[in-house]
Amino acid sequence: MDTKELEHLPKKDGNIEKGTAHIIVELIEYEHNAVVSKSIMKRITGSINAMSFDTGEGLNEKISPFDTYAQVIDGTAVIVIDGKTTKLNTGDGILIPAHKSSHIKPNGRFKLILTVIKSGYED
Repeated sequence: MDTKELEHLPKKDGNIEKGTAHIIVELIEYEHNAVVSKSIMKRITGSINAMSFDTGEGLNEKISPFDTYAQVIDGTAVIVIDGKTTKLNTGDGILIPAHKSSHIKPNGRFKLILTVIKSGYED
C-alpha cells in the first residue's frame, strides 16, 4: 500500500476525517478471542458502528427498539431475525426490523458495519 492510501485510514484517535474517503474493511481490526466495537458516528437520531469478531465469537440474541442495518465487510455469518436464518457474505446487507429478536453467528473471523436509525419512533 502506498502512503497516499494510508492518509485515508482512521486517525490514531479513531476518528474518521469528514469528507475524506477511507477503506471500510480497515476501520477495525481483529483481536484474539474478542468482539471489538468501534463507533464511527453517534447522534441522537442514530449511530454507525464497525464490529469485528474473532473465530468462535458472536452476538447474543437481543431485541432493539430501532431499525438496524447490518453490512458485512469481511467474512461470512449467519443472522437469525425473528427465527428466520439468513447467511450473509462479504458485501451483503440486511435490515433488522425494530422490536424483532436477532442474533449473529459468524463463520470464522467476521467484520460488519451496523447502522441504527432512531428517528421516527414515538414508542
